[in-house]
Amino acid sequence: MTAKSRRGFIVRPFTLLIKPSGPDCNINCSYCFYACKSSLFGGSRHRMSDEVLEKLVSSYLPLRFPNSSFAWQGGEPTLMGLDFFKRVVELQRKYGEDGQVVTNALQTNGILLDDQWCKFLHEYKFLVGISLDGPEKFHNHHRMDFSGKGTFDRVMASIERCKQNKVEFNILVLLSDHNVGHPDEIFDFFMEQKIRFLQFVQCVEPDPETGDVTDFSITPRQYGEFLCRIFDRWVEHGITKLSVRTFDSLLSYCVGQGQTECTFQHKCSDYIVVEHNGDVFCCDFFVEEQWRIGNIMETPIEELASSKMKRQFSRQKQSIDNKCLI
Repeated sequence: MTAKSRRGFIVRPFTLLIKPSGPDCNINCSYCFYACKSSLFGGSRHRMSDEVLEKLVSSYLPLRFPNSSFAWQGGEPTLMGLDFFKRVVELQRKYGEDGQVVTNALQTNGILLDDQWCKFLHEYKFLVGISLDGPEKFHNHHRMDFSGKGTFDRVMASIERCKQNKVEFNILVLLSDHNVGHPDEIFDFFMEQKIRFLQFVQCVEPDPETGDVTDFSITPRQYGEFLCRIFDRWVEHGITKLSVRTFDSLLSYCVGQGQTECTFQHKCSDYIVVEHNGDVFCCDFFVEEQWRIGNIMETPIEELASSKMKRQFSRQKQSIDNKCLI
């Protein structure tokens, strides 16, 4: 399905992956791949201005896609404060049409989700992703604050508040060297917590100085063995009782509906990354100067999303060398 831009040419629908606080975060995860992006933008504090926010919403919603999707990530997007997201909803109402489908997703470490946040997220139907790497001994190994203190207890308290306020949420588990060898313990933990939506993401991070894979990364074999064991437990538990994003995507493919997860697709997903200053990039794993498409304050967003650079980037995935690390 396509839409017609303000300039009359046809645009494929695309999703926005927005980083309103840039790489800034309130915790200090040892495996974070995004904290180093501060060097791209200069300064020590990065926040999206109201001018950039309004430009983003006012240029995207008039494209009238079947689903206009805003995915708020970071860094840590809740650093923007609740008033920022109230403004987001206000602008979406202003520039959207009656009956237009607009969705918001928020990926967060969960630390700042108090009752006020949860009430707002429930009222406006935000889908929330919370990072939790399993039981305390696994989660706290890499996910610490700037004083070196683990964040497990604070995240669990926020998850409980989400449950109490009926916030729709899922759990994102980053598989690193410390937890990938313990699929049963991780599965049991999440079942005890009555979690119904899980996604597992593999940690494969190169050292920025040497290019070698970091010690906290996992191997393809480790990832495969973990997923195989989780799959067995998932089937035993009952596949209708728990959604595992990777398995949902594979089953979708098996019944002819296509992959729903970017990892398994032959081309890159139809989204663009919008940084706090309006800079647009092809992918959040490639927020690098060479893949900077442009800026929404200077170029219409639909032109950025359908640019030659974006198409070239997407096609490169089809020719990845088999000798790749993963």
